[in-house]
Amino acid sequence: MRRTLLRAAFVSIALGIAACNPRVDAPQVGLYRAVLRLPGGDAPFGLEVAQEQQQYLLYLINGAERTRVSDVKVTDGELTAMFPGYENTLRAKINRDSLEGSVTLIKAGGKEQVIPFIAKLGESYRFHPESSTDNAAVAGTWDATFTDEKGATSKAILLLEQSHDHVTGSAMTPTGDHRFLEGQTSGDELQLSTFAGGLAYLYKLKVGADGTLEGDYWQGLASHEKVVAHRNDAATLDGAGKQTTLRDNAQTFAFTFPDVDGKPVSLSDERFRGKVVLVTLGGTWCPNCHDEAQFLVPFYREHREQGFEVVALMFERHGDFAQAAQAVRHYREDLRIEFPTLIAGLSETDEASKALPMLSHVYGYPTAILVDRKGIVRSIHTGFAGPATGRHHDEYVKEFSEQVEHLLTESGG
Repeated sequence: MRRTLLRAAFVSIALGIAACNPRVDAPQVGLYRAVLRLPGGDAPFGLEVAQEQQQYLLYLINGAERTRVSDVKVTDGELTAMFPGYENTLRAKINRDSLEGSVTLIKAGGKEQVIPFIAKLGESYRFHPESSTDNAAVAGTWDATFTDEKGATSKAILLLEQSHDHVTGSAMTPTGDHRFLEGQTSGDELQLSTFAGGLAYLYKLKVGADGTLEGDYWQGLASHEKVVAHRNDAATLDGAGKQTTLRDNAQTFAFTFPDVDGKPVSLSDERFRGKVVLVTLGGTWCPNCHDEAQFLVPFYREHREQGFEVVALMFERHGDFAQAAQAVRHYREDLRIEFPTLIAGLSETDEASKALPMLSHVYGYPTAILVDRKGIVRSIHTGFAGPATGRHHDEYVKEFSEQVEHLLTESGG
């Protein structure tokens, strides 16, 4: 009798717990407040679950950006998704009004970084459910210094826009940008975050009495830096980062790497001979490389008949060719890339430097090398100012377009 009563009690407790947060077979369509739990705290982003023709889709929302995720599966009360162009994935249990699980990011050497994830239906705020009535003014351009845990410093520019407590913008660095940041002010505190399938960013800053922004920045689970920023409308990154150049004894820029099918491709191939060629160094794991590719895809289609070619040297997370090639195939398909993408090596910049010994050093991704019709390197540029940087992106696109169009008018050797 006692055993029967105990069993009944356990069943009653279990049913009570299940009733509080019951699992269901399919997610509710609508807007969610999603959170990745980083060492510095919660990094929120907007999440929309949608249905089109009986297929579930996700949209990741950060400021003006909506990232469409179409590779979504719902099975046995669980939602799984692969983010477009990445190997990164989401896996979550479906509850009545929430999703709970983790996001897995593929890091160097194929190691997995698993970040706790939760999303709540019907919540739309970023950091604070209620707006503060008195918020610091942070809009403008800020000259920033980042200091990592080893004491090494780097320069950046914070570009911020503000409407009451709502703040959007980005952080430009010598090797790219932190894409579409979105956040809130509350009194003298500013928090910003973003996640669009690639890297997760979180800022926690405070406006000091002297007007200085100071605080912390996290990227994923392993990267943390201190931030100090001062207002400066004339802030520039000119000379802030190391520049890749050709070595003094380099006669030509040359390489041979396999494409995704294992076929060797060289810059000296007939396809590139007498053409203006952009050689871009990147990887499927790199968000700024995604931004660059999304610009290059239509630009290439528009200019290839005039003698313009692109070849992407992909430095991947995996040393195994088959795994790297599969990641690049997925990237090509999702971004609709038509130009060659070659498997060039591992993602560490030291490895890229070894693979291309005629370069002084590779400092970041993407790195764009522009070669004229005679095979002469005319420029090398590290980084890509993506759409989140506003006018800086427009200026880069204009300058690049004018340079390519000028080179196309030159005759070959």
